[in-house]
Amino acid sequence: MVLFVIFSAIYVLTITGNLMIIVIIKQEYHLHKPMYFFLANLSFLEIFYTSTITPNGLRNLLQDSITISFVGCFTQMFFFAALASSECVLLTVMAYDRYIAICQPLFYSTRMNPSLCVQLLCLSWGCGFLNSLVHTVYTAMLPFCKDHLIRHFFCDLLSLLKLSCKDTYPNELVATFVGGSVVISGLMLTLLSYINILKAVLRIRSEKGRQKAFSTCGSHLIVVTIFFGTIIVTYLLPGSDSANEQKKVLSVMYGVMTPLINPIIYSFRNADFQKAINKRISQRRLR
Repeated sequence: MVLFVIFSAIYVLTITGNLMIIVIIKQEYHLHKPMYFFLANLSFLEIFYTSTITPNGLRNLLQDSITISFVGCFTQMFFFAALASSECVLLTVMAYDRYIAICQPLFYSTRMNPSLCVQLLCLSWGCGFLNSLVHTVYTAMLPFCKDHLIRHFFCDLLSLLKLSCKDTYPNELVATFVGGSVVISGLMLTLLSYINILKAVLRIRSEKGRQKAFSTCGSHLIVVTIFFGTIIVTYLLPGSDSANEQKKVLSVMYGVMTPLINPIIYSFRNADFQKAINKRISQRRLR
């Protein structure tokens, strides 16, 4: 019951915080920029991302018999993997947006036009769902003749592979190369963007100009570090049985806590967003 109350509060705060970001960006005209367009879509993604596992996890905390159907399990796995992969690509796209804004500011309005923003968003969702489809179909074809106890709090790919009585080495290779390519390529492109951003910032002579440049990408860099760090440690680094148990705890970080942390980071570290929030609070007090 204690865990139910804690994670229920986290879930409610996550949904509320991300919805607040979407509503404020939609209502404030000065936030109608590519950066906030991607941020609103990130919040939209986070809502569904955490909703694939948290409600079912809360239900399991209140029941003695914890079961899930075969179809329900693989549906959960598909959407969780799809949304996590989409977030990897979207965070990379947001890094590219900051690169254009800081390194090529004169071309920003022409290059990051609405058409390209929509195309990049579709690329994020397309890559994520295609990546997840490969893993889900390939895993669902396995025979599951061992015990049917999933040693995790949701239907995770690695936990499901352990239930099969067939050699899962080919599946693990697919997970490493297909899933890993999405994560690693996204991380590499993000790092490349920030290396160029750092070079451009160091060429700025004024201290105020440097601080302004860093403030526009600092929030995103924190989110990228937390998300990519936990994903890589959980899925791409080998470990012992005890380490694998710790990774299950770590999965709470990227599956439950990260969607909560993201709106807090963006709202507290972003000057434009703070102004928009203060404006809304002032308007409510006047009413």
